[in-house]
Amino acid sequence: MGHTVNPDREYRLLQQRLDRMPTGAPDSPILMQILKLLFSPEEAELARRVPAKPISLEKLAQKLNLSPQELQERLTPLAQRGLMFDMEIKGRRYYMLPPVVIGFFEFVFMRARDELPMAELARLFDDFMFKDERFGRSIFQQQTQIGRSLVREEALPEEDHTEILDWERASFLVQNASALAVGMCACRHKAQHLGHACERPMEVCLTLNDGATTMVRNGICRSITVSEGMRILEDSKAAGLAQTGDNVKKNVTYICNCCGCCCGMMNAVRHLDIRNAIVTSNWIMEVDPARCKGCGECAKACPVKAIDIAQEQNENGGKPRKLAVREADLCLGCGVCYSACKRGAIRMTPRPKRVVTPDTTFERIIRMAIERGKLTDLLFDDPKSLGYRAIGRFLSVLEKTPPARALMATKPLQSVFLNTFLKQAKKYT
Repeated sequence: MGHTVNPDREYRLLQQRLDRMPTGAPDSPILMQILKLLFSPEEAELARRVPAKPISLEKLAQKLNLSPQELQERLTPLAQRGLMFDMEIKGRRYYMLPPVVIGFFEFVFMRARDELPMAELARLFDDFMFKDERFGRSIFQQQTQIGRSLVREEALPEEDHTEILDWERASFLVQNASALAVGMCACRHKAQHLGHACERPMEVCLTLNDGATTMVRNGICRSITVSEGMRILEDSKAAGLAQTGDNVKKNVTYICNCCGCCCGMMNAVRHLDIRNAIVTSNWIMEVDPARCKGCGECAKACPVKAIDIAQEQNENGGKPRKLAVREADLCLGCGVCYSACKRGAIRMTPRPKRVVTPDTTFERIIRMAIERGKLTDLLFDDPKSLGYRAIGRFLSVLEKTPPARALMATKPLQSVFLNTFLKQAKKYT
């Protein structure tokens, strides 16, 4: 790869590479400081050449003009530090460059670290994520998001139990995962280094299936049994934490147990007013006025402050009474309020319109790329291929043409386009 003559250039190119991903990474002096703390200039040069979609070790080695053994020796330390994602499929090793979120921010903070200046990184990540709103608005723009709310199954009336699908149930996802692991809550760990973490449990971030295997192999998480996973899930519910899962139906890779004070996604809702930063469940909270006494426990428990206690005038001219009132477009449908109510005044009812959830991670990323005008960057990142360049120019024009974008906003055409495109795009991945 040669001697790195201009270190700042390599960090700048890595930032630009990360910004071309669907979640983005806007140019910022703060991000430059983060990258310099995490990567050496030589590592930044290598990382920016790794695609944002899985590529086999052999193909990547050929692309970089390195031997597979040398490349693996250089990538393995990055993976062990949470800066590269590696996976093993049918005996072959694959690599991909992770985004900032969900990616190397979580991988860095999901365990205790002695070799990194964690307090400084916590401050920098906090400034980058929340004091500069561009990053939050880059991640959570448009409709398709990285996380979705999982309703508490115990909050559903018996007649609605048949309507909840397997991929909507946290218990099913844990009990049927091919592998399970747990790590520290990255958001709460970051807040701990900043001196304002809440007292909720720390080791509650569950990783599932292929993601768990990879995280355990690289020492980021520890392997757990199904019974331990279920215990963590129940303990998290008892602590008032909301369950946020991977926004896909198949091969779910994570379930976060989130608090409103520390969680990055929930803070995007609360402080940046990005109300769809987390995709809602297919349920919504309803209040029974006959049972509600306006005690305020549900409002305290709601992680996104979707519930207020209002004064309701008495029809007979008596004293006004207090009543819980929820804001429909803020309610995640998580069911935390149900568990907090001791009077049985809260129930979860089906939303009028079912929420669309992508089938796979591949489909979710494609949907995000289409919505954000980054499909070209996602699929065609090989500058040596004339064919890729030509198709890339075409797609770039398509993404930015208002009539095409308007047409893609219509669900029937979007569905036809995605079904056709996904079949063709898989040839490249």
